[in-house]
Amino acid sequence: MTDVFKALSDRTRRAIVEELRQRDGQSLFELCARLTTNHGLTSSRQAVSQHLDVLEAAGLVTARRQGRYKLLFLDTAPLTPIVESWLAERTDPSPARATVPPAGAARAGMRVTWVSVFVDDQERALRFYTDVLGFVPKHDVPLGEDRWITVVSPLDPDGVELVFEPATPPARQFRDTLTADGTPFNSFAVDDVEAEYQRLQGLGVHFTQPPTVMGETTTAVFDDTCGNLIQIHHHAEQQAGDPDPQREPDPTEEGEHQ
Repeated sequence: MTDVFKALSDRTRRAIVEELRQRDGQSLFELCARLTTNHGLTSSRQAVSQHLDVLEAAGLVTARRQGRYKLLFLDTAPLTPIVESWLAERTDPSPARATVPPAGAARAGMRVTWVSVFVDDQERALRFYTDVLGFVPKHDVPLGEDRWITVVSPLDPDGVELVFEPATPPARQFRDTLTADGTPFNSFAVDDVEAEYQRLQGLGVHFTQPPTVMGETTTAVFDDTCGNLIQIHHHAEQQAGDPDPQREPDPTEEGEHQ
C-alpha cells in the first residue's frame, strides 16, 4: 500500500493514471500529448518515463510491446486491498452510489480520433500537408525536442486528426520498407482523383502512380516529401448496372416502351 500511496501522491502520476483510465493502451508519445492538452503538463518524455517507472514499480501500470509500439496499460489490482480495507463494512451500496446505467444509455464503443504518419522533419511535414495538400493545423504543442502536431481536413475540423509522429529507428525502418515496396502508408478521400492529380502535379508533387481505375474506385499515389507514400481515392457514384447518363438513348428502346 505504501508504494501505491507514494505513486499517487504526485499530480503528474495521478494525471497519467486518469488518462490511462480514460483510454488504455497509449504510446508514450500519445500520453505526453494528452497530459499537455488535457492537464497543462509540459513534462518531457524523459520525465514522464520516470513517472511511469514509479507507477510500474507500484504495479499500477504495465507496458507491453505490440508490433512497433510499446503501449501502456492501467492495472487497478493494487487498489483492491485499499478499497476492500477501507470500505469493508459498506456491503450494501446506497442508492446514491448505484451504478446501474440509465435506460437508453449509449453503449460504449470505439472511434478513430488520431491517425499517425512517421516523419523525419515535423516542420517540413506541417508545411507540405497544409500549404500543398490543404489540411489545417489543429494542435501544435512542444514536447521537449519534438512537438505534438496534428492537422485536420477543413471539411471536418472536429474529425480525425492526422499526427506527425517523429520517426524513431523502428518506425523509420517500417515506413521505409513500405515505401520501397511501393505501398501507401495512408489513403485520403477526394472528390475527384484526376482533378486532384492535376492540381498537385502543378504544385510539383511527385506521383508514383497516376490515376488508375480499379473497379468502382480510382486511386493515385504520391510522395509526401517526408518519407511516406500517400494514396488518394474516390468511389464512383454510379453503381454497377445503373444506366450510363452520358449514353445517348436508343430510339428502338424508346419504341419498345411506347
